[in-house]
Amino acid sequence: MSPSNLEHYLHAHIPLSKAMQVSVVQASPREVVLSAPLAPNINHRETVFGGSASALAILAAWSLLHTRLEAEGLASRLVIQRNTMQYEQPIVGSFTATAAAPGDQAWHQFLRVFKRKGKARITVASVLHFGGVVAGRLEGEFVALGVAPAP
Repeated sequence: MSPSNLEHYLHAHIPLSKAMQVSVVQASPREVVLSAPLAPNINHRETVFGGSASALAILAAWSLLHTRLEAEGLASRLVIQRNTMQYEQPIVGSFTATAAAPGDQAWHQFLRVFKRKGKARITVASVLHFGGVVAGRLEGEFVALGVAPAP
């Protein structure tokens, strides 16, 4: 999936991404990088609102899984089940979230369970960057639910 296709998909299907002015910098089955500007995500302290930071990190991890499942030709409904977010420094400008593919062993286990049961869980991490340094870290557990083919 190209960055522009993923960006269009996010804006059309996850309206918050459009309101946040999320752009897709990179999209591949190995890594997704999203970016967002400060202005639509600002809080009362003139830094990025924590909810926006968390949302971008979740969107990056979700987008990585969406891209990987699509590359595998697997239709699914993908949802986040739980996450933890660490904020390491204030963000006062445009920021990015980078999600890297889980290890091969975890991915193969996830695919095996998904193909067998039509449902599987996997943990994906994403890292927020601002000004060339880490500003936050997310670890999210996602669930993929199989989608029955249309008749």
